[in-house]
Amino acid sequence: MSSRQIIVVGGGAAGFFAAIAAAEAGATVTVLEKTARCLDKVRISGGGRCNVTHACFEPREFAPRYPRGSHELLSPFQKFSARDTVDWFAARGVKLKTEADGRMFPVTDSSQTIVDCLMNAAQNAGVKLRLNCAVESVVKKTDGKFELALFGGEKICGDKLLLATGGCRAAAAGQLAVSLGHTLVPPVPSLFTFQIESPWLRSLAGVSLELAEVVVPAAKLRERGPLLVTHWGLSGPAVLKISAWGARALHDLNYQFPLCVNWLPDLTAEKIIGQFQSRRESAGAKLLVNVPLFPLPARLWEQLVLAASIARETRWAALTRAQAHALAAQILRSEFLVTGKSLNKDEFVTCGGVKLGEVNFKTMESKICPGLFFAGELLDIDGVTGGFNFQAAWTTGFVAGQAMAV
Repeated sequence: MSSRQIIVVGGGAAGFFAAIAAAEAGATVTVLEKTARCLDKVRISGGGRCNVTHACFEPREFAPRYPRGSHELLSPFQKFSARDTVDWFAARGVKLKTEADGRMFPVTDSSQTIVDCLMNAAQNAGVKLRLNCAVESVVKKTDGKFELALFGGEKICGDKLLLATGGCRAAAAGQLAVSLGHTLVPPVPSLFTFQIESPWLRSLAGVSLELAEVVVPAAKLRERGPLLVTHWGLSGPAVLKISAWGARALHDLNYQFPLCVNWLPDLTAEKIIGQFQSRRESAGAKLLVNVPLFPLPARLWEQLVLAASIARETRWAALTRAQAHALAAQILRSEFLVTGKSLNKDEFVTCGGVKLGEVNFKTMESKICPGLFFAGELLDIDGVTGGFNFQAAWTTGFVAGQAMAV
């Protein structure tokens, strides 16, 4: 049994999981959380349901879902994969279910189930939780121990230190790591939705498509997936994916850029015009706006017709060749101006953080400061939406926790 005194700074998913892993391995662990309660992000994630992980159980398939960190995470995923996450929660009485898109949630559909499970596991392992406990500074002493100065004047010492303070939305969040010799990759938002002022698009709030393609020509970015029109612009997995992969490029564009949407990416212009011809023959007397092309929603179809400068009263039989080409072009390439970004629900994800080359991913220990460990979003790691960010938290936390207890 280890009697090491371990201090974990940050009571989020990664810090909590690391604390449990270390305590279950015999270490004495104290978690310092600066707010009034732990695991707040777990509570609000997935609309309050908590998207725990993703049903992809082969590490080599899982790792590429991270715009930053895919190579580095391969080794940790071999030690603690999505399958291990499912088994970990199952062993503690929490069963997960898989939805059609691969996201995994507790069968209760309540994030509180996950919070309660983690709190119980921490309590059973003897983890000490200290709330409203912010760290002002940290130094490594000559005997190798870490001395932390807390706001209010108290000082505490530990043999090993884990920093799991979350994404560096403000540079100050990474200052403890910097003070111990680490470099921060400047943080920028990842996983966000697009603000678009277009009145005809905003009139379609609530409309969704199973498959669309979004393109940002200025950054050479292209993604496919489900798309959702909101009252502020565009969201859904296609937009969230492009925001993750293009996080830095879109930041450099100041979140203002032309966006092209292909509403039917599996069809060519020729096939679409062929379908128009069939409609002219089968529904010639009907108004164009009343006979949508499958699978376009009726409200979207009507706006695409009008955006192509075709009069509302136009009948299929009267559709000219020029109008057909204009409508096909509008379907395949609607152009919008993105004027800003919005948070994806209440989920804050950043790219940026502690430079990955400064961390040993076999143990999550610093290569610069022995005895210092990292886990979660404080690292320059971020995944696409769908449970991947939580899995990175569980995995890096578990690997760090076990290594610290040795």
